Amino acid sequence: MKTDLLRSKFLNFFKSKEHKIFPSDSLVPLDPSLLFTSAGMNQFKPYFLGEKKDLKRAASCQKCLRTDDLEKVGKTAYHHTFFEMLGNFSFGDYFKKEAIEFAWEFLNKVLGLPENNLWVSVYQDDEEALTYWLKVIGINKNKIVKLGEDKNFWPASAPSKGPNGPCGPCSEIFFDKGEQVGCKRKDCSPACDCGRFVEIWNLVFTQFNRVGENNLEPLPQKNIDTGMGLERMASILQGKETNFHIDILFPPNQFVREILKVKPKDPSKDALINAIVDHTRAATFAICDGVFPSNEERGYIVRKLIRKALYHGYSLKRKTPFLYKLVPLYGELMKNPYPEVWEKKEDISAVILAEEEKFFRAIDGGKKVFFLILENAKKEGRKILKGEEVFKLYDTYGFGPELIEDLAKKENYQVDWQGFNKILQTQKELSRSKSMFEEEIFFSQDFPDFEPTEFIGYTDLSSTSKIIGIVKENKKVDKLSKGEKGILILDKTPFYPESGGQLPDEGLITTEEGRFLVEDVKKLKDTIIHIGKVEEGIINYTDALASVDKERRLAIMRAHTATHLLQAALRKILGTHVTQQGSLVAPDRLRFDFTHFKGLTPQELVRVEELVNEFIIRADKVEKKIVPYQEAKKEKALAFFEEKYSEYVRMVSIASYSKELCGGTHLDNTSQVGTFCIISESSISSGVRRIEALTGKLAYKKYSFYKNLVENLSVLLRTKEEKEILKRIDELDVKLKLYKEKVEKLEREILNSKIDKIIANSTYQVKEGKVVIAQLPNKDYSHLLYLSDKLREKLSSCIVFLSSPAKDGSIFVLAVTEELETKGFSCKEFISKYRDTLKLRGGGKGSLCQGILKDSNFSSFKDRLVFALEEFLSCIS
Repeated sequence: MKTDLLRSKFLNFFKSKEHKIFPSDSLVPLDPSLLFTSAGMNQFKPYFLGEKKDLKRAASCQKCLRTDDLEKVGKTAYHHTFFEMLGNFSFGDYFKKEAIEFAWEFLNKVLGLPENNLWVSVYQDDEEALTYWLKVIGINKNKIVKLGEDKNFWPASAPSKGPNGPCGPCSEIFFDKGEQVGCKRKDCSPACDCGRFVEIWNLVFTQFNRVGENNLEPLPQKNIDTGMGLERMASILQGKETNFHIDILFPPNQFVREILKVKPKDPSKDALINAIVDHTRAATFAICDGVFPSNEERGYIVRKLIRKALYHGYSLKRKTPFLYKLVPLYGELMKNPYPEVWEKKEDISAVILAEEEKFFRAIDGGKKVFFLILENAKKEGRKILKGEEVFKLYDTYGFGPELIEDLAKKENYQVDWQGFNKILQTQKELSRSKSMFEEEIFFSQDFPDFEPTEFIGYTDLSSTSKIIGIVKENKKVDKLSKGEKGILILDKTPFYPESGGQLPDEGLITTEEGRFLVEDVKKLKDTIIHIGKVEEGIINYTDALASVDKERRLAIMRAHTATHLLQAALRKILGTHVTQQGSLVAPDRLRFDFTHFKGLTPQELVRVEELVNEFIIRADKVEKKIVPYQEAKKEKALAFFEEKYSEYVRMVSIASYSKELCGGTHLDNTSQVGTFCIISESSISSGVRRIEALTGKLAYKKYSFYKNLVENLSVLLRTKEEKEILKRIDELDVKLKLYKEKVEKLEREILNSKIDKIIANSTYQVKEGKVVIAQLPNKDYSHLLYLSDKLREKLSSCIVFLSSPAKDGSIFVLAVTEELETKGFSCKEFISKYRDTLKLRGGGKGSLCQGILKDSNFSSFKDRLVFALEEFLSCIS
């Protein structure tokens, strides 16, 4: 039975049992507390917790990504990082009896698995489930095993070890592969881990709430949560030895073998091939769902998977990118349930290829550094590599901890991971540190509680409000006087607090007795906090007029709506892999961070800017409405992964090209943006680009500047028309190159004329030959290198040292003829040995080095250099 058919049979079966069928949720849950969707029940969390009551039965086939068993992937027959989980769920509806009946009917009647091959495990104290298996299903009691809380309870060992919260016993169904598999003992059962018994379905009966050690209270709503691994069941139905031989994984497996020239039935290499296939599939689906390789959280997991797969390939002698070639194959194989992978295959391939290229650039240099670290440890008699040593491999060369651990293990060394993690944590804290005084105030635990604030700023920029709170230095006060800084809380406010990258409003809060300048606005839980100072009079508990700075708000709205237009343009021109990674929305200025694997070309930037301005000219309506979150998902509204969304969300739509979940303030029509101008594009981290742009008045000023610049250039270059400027610059560039060539020719003629004089006045006799030591004023490296070549041509066996005074010392070139190099003289080794004695800093190769001379007294330096050369040559001979 093909995997696609198995998936559809499962969903159709439970549809016939009155279950609502749900499509797979994204691998990236809109919940910052979760890295990835790791189980079928994740999207049903509100129903399991009783927060939502409108659903009783559900079933799904869920994409999952887990790294708990990463080290087992490839080595065992069934472990994966990415897999599909078939599951049926009940929320306060049916319980153990029906769950067991459904599972048995599906396995027996629909899939046709022989009863003789099916075994069951139950929790040792779950007599209810045991009774159903024996009395309702009629399974042979010899095929039921009772296991402890570590095996048959969810979470594992919950009664004794926790955590507190919903939990319950579970019952697992196993497929017996036969006595010829595994340990071959007569008493072998699902309690044995020999591989004979394969767990195919886990039925979790969530019926308790743990409130302490071995203290389980019955839940008012009992739930069912089941999970069956699609790939595992497919391997059984298809009679395959491992999951990696089923219809959706065998073609990639064969493809990788052909690329790496690996034959089957080689256990050590088979495990590596399987891991490559698994990790690349996981990365493909994660990138498809918007997670790019990076050094942070989800992106780090994706990078780790790609690099682990690459290192497996590297260990099998692959030195060039190859993983990206698998993406179209996965897209084709998974086109039926997940067409988006096929649709985005070029974008996903490009992301993986870019990551592969980074890996191969880094690995050779990183391995050299690793062996230098190893050599240092050997000299010091250590068998442990220091945390600060290996951190350089991680930070500079992009080596993941797993790769470092593998390299160390192969050399029989250990790594001080405690020291490494300490440095890593320090670095993270430094990069995230903030010193904003206001944040320290309003996030303080001592800050007083207030009623939620009604925000009316979407429709009104002023309001008559009541001052319900006055705070100074974290304490409620009766009033604020002129010049005092503090915080005001209103019952309702038009002031938008800083949120989602949008800067806060500014403005005034005015009473009959005083005026308060609002300099910042923040939100603490549901209370909006106005931070500022009293400009006039006093502020006390009374009615007040709250007035937002209208011009500033409009400028922010222009930038925010333009940010949505920019994302739409980027997705249209670069691809739908583009997703927001962060933003800053300021008055007529914006910064947008997004996923993309390479820098934008000048042509792409022009196209993006033109398309945004086209959207502006079209004067499309900007629609804002509150909708159920599930409805927004169906309409494929873009969401920012770092946000946690509630049941109802605010959706901002512009024509057919932009739809995003957003709580920010926006214009009513795209024409109100005025104009849009990109001022920079750059990289902020691997796979994340940043565009900075201007809107409205600032964009007009920038274009005005460009216009004046072009006009001035036209005058300076004496062009009649502005379009001739580039042509004129090209003409001048050609002339400049000709002049440079003439100058260089003259300089070389002058240098050639000095060669004989340099030889006559600056040549010293040393062991094995001659050395030319000269200091020449106003020369650069190219001059010194040219002279060193000519001197070596003229003198058959010599060493040449030339320098020229510069800002921080003197630049130098040290060169040696081929004859002396053959005898063992190495410029690189000489510089290394005498760097401190002669105050030389530089590098190069055996025949040539260049660098900086820190000795200001060249006369005494010459004597020391000759002595050092004599000594070095003696050591060689």
